[in-house]
Amino acid sequence: MSRRLAELGASVFVQHFSPHDADQPWGADDIDSVRAAVRSALAPGADFGDWGLDLAEPTAPGRLIDAAVDALGRLDILICNHAQSGGDGSIFEMTSESLDAHWSVNARSTLLLTRYFAEQFAPDPSAPIDELATGRVIWMTSGQHEGPMPGEVAYATSKAALAGITPTVAAELLTRGILLNTVNPGPVNTGIPRRRAHRSTGRGQGGRARVDAVGTLRTAERPRAPDRVARV
Repeated sequence: MSRRLAELGASVFVQHFSPHDADQPWGADDIDSVRAAVRSALAPGADFGDWGLDLAEPTAPGRLIDAAVDALGRLDILICNHAQSGGDGSIFEMTSESLDAHWSVNARSTLLLTRYFAEQFAPDPSAPIDELATGRVIWMTSGQHEGPMPGEVAYATSKAALAGITPTVAAELLTRGILLNTVNPGPVNTGIPRRRAHRSTGRGQGGRARVDAVGTLRTAERPRAPDRVARV
């Protein structure tokens, strides 16, 4: 998504948190490679910034928006594509710690990021709305409303909260000239299943099988390429 925005001429500020990703079976991306990929797509005159920040921290959303504004100026687009993974389970395995961990990252930080984004975009709610300068907020949800997600109760709950509150927040953001869309991208072929399979078995076939299985379970179609989702 960051690369796609850069290709369209936007300046881009990216949040990441490698310690979380490194704890997952598939491991963390090489942040330097990610930075290089986004920078290579920037249009002339566009800027790039990034910050490794844990969005589970209560003050992190406000600090992140402040840092992005300091680096780029007024922000016009906010995309909340982050998520807590791991430490999940069935309803019989739920703990307050697991539920709170997913809520704080997936739902709470998204709501607070949206608040601080809206306040910097239109600091005076009584001012006339410039219809030619509409802000955009994108929340990424999941398939929890389309069918069961066994073993992902905490994750699905936190994403369902975003989907459920979308109409209310969208109506409130309109008063500041901001449009909110919540998107379920469906199965996305990020390469994670293959990386997980290589780590656990040393072979890639398991990853291919899981990708196919997820595509069949959720949408009866093959997983989408990340660029296809970014173009939405």
